[in-house]
Amino acid sequence: MPDDRLAQAPPAPEPLPIPVVDNHCHLDIDRDGHAVDIAEQISAAARVGVNRLVQIGCDLGSARWTAEIIDQHPALLGGVAIHPNEAPGHETAGDLAEALTEIEALSAHPRMRVIGESGLDYFRTGPEGVGAQQESFRGHIEIAKRTGLALQIHDRDAHEDVLRILAEEGAPDTVVLHCFSGDMAMARECVRRGYYLSIAGTVTFKNARALRDALAVTPLEHLLVETDAPYLTPSPHRGQVNAPYLIPLTVRAMATTLNVAVPTLCEALSANSERVYGPW
Repeated sequence: MPDDRLAQAPPAPEPLPIPVVDNHCHLDIDRDGHAVDIAEQISAAARVGVNRLVQIGCDLGSARWTAEIIDQHPALLGGVAIHPNEAPGHETAGDLAEALTEIEALSAHPRMRVIGESGLDYFRTGPEGVGAQQESFRGHIEIAKRTGLALQIHDRDAHEDVLRILAEEGAPDTVVLHCFSGDMAMARECVRRGYYLSIAGTVTFKNARALRDALAVTPLEHLLVETDAPYLTPSPHRGQVNAPYLIPLTVRAMATTLNVAVPTLCEALSANSERVYGPW
């Protein structure tokens, strides 16, 4: 039988004392069969201290939608890219170059501040798709450098190749590891290179000890927070639909791991987000 609990929206957590940014969400994606009410999502987030969001479009359709929606809501900035799992399909169709050209054109919107999420995903795409993913990733790196926008990276089971390709191509000025999933050694290397680590609800999972260890060695000035909504809902609501208003659960878990006061962490997360993306 279906679990009715999973279909229910989790209750709002205690508001944060200082507003922060959800630096990666997908407001165009629904997981419960109902269209997302964008205005209500933004309002619910603001009520708990999440007053700015970065909407990420990761295929051509969602990228075009993102370019439209960020004009309608001042709380939103945008990011656009071809997700690594989409790249093999474009290669097969022979239009990867054209898709990247459109992504760069969409990124010219003044409220578009991110090229991403691009990167590598060796979990869902087999060896036959690796070449297309790497070609697409290199193309996005170049777009980020040409436009001066932050690069948000999707990295799943591909840590070594992500770092290698960034070194080979020369990283953009601002690099964000979206939903960081590396270990302590990778966290230290990313910090050494000046990258930002964006922490998602996975940090609250019982089996995420390695991620918490990585977080613990990361300086505050290199940290961001995200939902990746509607995915990766933090505990104790894991498995339910995620939304930006649940960010406080992740922030408080981060503060516990880092052994810092919640207001101190909120101040750092807000300042880092403005440094990465500019003013809203």
